[in-house]
Amino acid sequence: MNTFVHSRSPRGFTLVEMVMVIVITGIIAGMVAVFIRAPVQGYFDLATRAALTDNADTALRRIGRDLRLALPNSVRINAANTSIEFLQTSTGGRYRSKAPGNVLNTVDEPSDSATATFDVLGTMNPVPSSGNRVVVYNLGISGADAYEGSNSAVISAATASSITMAAAKQFPFESPSHRFQVVDTPVTYRCANGTLTRYWGYAIAAAQPDPPEGGQSALIAENVSGCLFTYDPLMINERSGLVSMQIQLTKNNETVTLYHEVHVSNVP
Repeated sequence: MNTFVHSRSPRGFTLVEMVMVIVITGIIAGMVAVFIRAPVQGYFDLATRAALTDNADTALRRIGRDLRLALPNSVRINAANTSIEFLQTSTGGRYRSKAPGNVLNTVDEPSDSATATFDVLGTMNPVPSSGNRVVVYNLGISGADAYEGSNSAVISAATASSITMAAAKQFPFESPSHRFQVVDTPVTYRCANGTLTRYWGYAIAAAQPDPPEGGQSALIAENVSGCLFTYDPLMINERSGLVSMQIQLTKNNETVTLYHEVHVSNVP
């Protein structure tokens, strides 16, 4: 008895079949891409907007926090409304105006003479550092302008209850409430070349520097496509001013604009 075994050799895909599979897969992938492209792009756009919003909000809050420490009547804006400067205070208090003790003398009391040391009523915390400036009754006008130095003096030494100036001084005006402030540095926030930068530690100047020279600087925000600072010293009342800030950030064709207002005390 003869037995015949029929065998079939294995068979693969033909070239035509492979091409058809590739074409069909490409069509399906293209159709899927059309449906998922918009949600994916929307996710990336949302992430970009969220990051820009967070950066802008952080920058504006940082400026606002510094402005609350500004010396009364020291805020000033450049002509292009892209730079804001103010004198930052570190402490303050009330000075002794009548004996006994070391008094702070002013021109309002012609019988008094210049003095180098005065007592602080109460205590200061923190204690001013050597090189800081003590300012009395800053009105931001000629004769009572801390930028000009007419109503300020350099501190050479201080304790919690007294201040000694580098030279004896008779201040031009007496503060009605016998208040003084201590300034440690001018501060500038400036928008230029797509960035927002903070400057500090440079010399106080009568004219607003743009940009400040010397001192230190730190990058606050990038991708800045617009920036606007305005200041109205009498927006609220004679005791408070209003700083308005607007910043615009742009990245990957996404733009966010944030607006923030800060009240500043103008009581010297």
